[in-house]
Amino acid sequence: KLILSKDNHIKRSLLDTFLGSLSFKLTKSQNNVLEDFKLDLSSQNPMSRLLQGDVGSGKTIIAIASILYIVERGYQGAFMAPTEVLAEQHYKNLLNNLNPLVINIELLTGNTPQKKRREIFKNLVNGQIDLLIGTHALFEEKVIFNSLGIVVIDEQHRFGVSQRNRLIKKGENAHLL
Repeated sequence: KLILSKDNHIKRSLLDTFLGSLSFKLTKSQNNVLEDFKLDLSSQNPMSRLLQGDVGSGKTIIAIASILYIVERGYQGAFMAPTEVLAEQHYKNLLNNLNPLVINIELLTGNTPQKKRREIFKNLVNGQIDLLIGTHALFEEKVIFNSLGIVVIDEQHRFGVSQRNRLIKKGENAHLL
């Protein structure tokens, strides 16, 4: 299945490929939530949702699926974690799980070397990075997205409302999960 992105480039259906690569099927509840999110993500109005669930209930899978739904439409995603350890863990897991999809994922934390930071900033504004994972470093003024479409915040209670809003405002009508 091929999709035309906002800039008329043809992209594979990242979401369908990702879901098909999982070693399990989504539960009925996970499918229902994902379908609700897809409706919201297709709307002109930005989605703002809190996804709750027990540890191991599949919140991260739904978050990744939501990001892929946006990325396959030509937009970028931001995935923010409260600690460097958690951001690195998400980065490594996503690199492993999303590698066959050929999307460009980068990690930005307080410890990212200056040379790498400059490269990330350049590629982010040029639209060459599909997904930026990071910590509070995502709030930096130099972090400028080409077309931010979705912001996923892990453990959102560890960030202030004004911090979350600063990140969301880096996009035009960006969705929040």
